[in-house]
Amino acid sequence: MLNIVLVEPEIPNNTGNIGRLCVGTESRLHLIHPFGFVINDKNLKRSGLDYWVYLDVTEYQNVSEWLEQIPDQSRVFLMSSHAEKSYLENKFQDGDWLVFGKESVGLSKDFLALFPQENQLTIPMSNKIRSFNIANSVAFVVGEAKRQLALNSI
Repeated sequence: MLNIVLVEPEIPNNTGNIGRLCVGTESRLHLIHPFGFVINDKNLKRSGLDYWVYLDVTEYQNVSEWLEQIPDQSRVFLMSSHAEKSYLENKFQDGDWLVFGKESVGLSKDFLALFPQENQLTIPMSNKIRSFNIANSVAFVVGEAKRQLALNSI
């Protein structure tokens, strides 16, 4: 099972869509406060539809609380448009932690500094845009990780 981490998510629709993706891919969702919305926000529930009740979700009051829950920090991968290594080059494993920053600014430099640079991954994209929507970004990375996990189980 993959662990999807959203650090300080700001837009409820994105979090709802990611929650639905987590249910569909049997992944866990981890949310680190503060949020830009309340967890019972109607847009969050609307985007997650009626699947939200099936979501394996954990909330953390801060990054330190989340860090305490990680058994192997070498399996934490941070998504950043500033990283040099593509997520397509990474070898994912069951139980990996895939971390995404807030919609407006991504992951802070302080957060990125918590982990080695080789754990920072980017999604290749045209230079005509700055970033992908976070829900799309999560879908790209989870899809590739699940593909690799399926191949490894054959």
